[in-house]
Amino acid sequence: MDTARRRTGIAVRVPIAPLIPDGDEAREWAERELADPVYRVAEPTPFDRAARAVGDFFLSLFSGDLPPAFGPWLAVAVLVVVVAAIAVAVVIWGRPRGAARTRAAAVLFGDAERRSADDLRRAARTAAAAARWEDAIVLRFRAIARSLADRTIVETPPGATVHGFARSATGAFPAEAETLARAADAFDDVRYLRRPGTADAYELVASLDERLLAAPRPERTPV
Repeated sequence: MDTARRRTGIAVRVPIAPLIPDGDEAREWAERELADPVYRVAEPTPFDRAARAVGDFFLSLFSGDLPPAFGPWLAVAVLVVVVAAIAVAVVIWGRPRGAARTRAAAVLFGDAERRSADDLRRAARTAAAAARWEDAIVLRFRAIARSLADRTIVETPPGATVHGFARSATGAFPAEAETLARAADAFDDVRYLRRPGTADAYELVASLDERLLAAPRPERTPV
């Protein structure tokens, strides 16, 4: 038969029975295979395991599937911590504007400001014509303070604050109390809180200046 196969030129493959290892060989082959670095790269890192554990824990808080050892009070405690964290964030990051106003104390005049009321008015009008509302508001409010000081109605000592001046001026012109407070706020907004000025805010301060300039001297000068 072998001679006949060689004559026809046909190669015949003889099936080979599969090699079946015994128990020890199978374990050794599996250990060798799993020792391949490819499998170690695919394994989760300790960080992955920790992150998954934390994620599963928080999911269990909202799913109600808490471990018996924790009990329902843990969810309440977590909720309290979250609310407290939000409250602290509001206290710390929600205060900048008020804190800036208090810290700056809204000083009315700088040491270098020596211009007269008329000079300050002219500078304010020039700034307003150029739509530089922040400068216009500050200059016009200072013109009010300088004018009342020159008329010995309201004193403006060194370090006088904007709102302190507004309160003193209210004592002399009680009918303008609300407008004086709003004008002082406008000064604070553009000078210390860096908010943009507006034409309306400038008009408020300029109109106040005109009214106080035309008003008769009060009978009693506030201290």
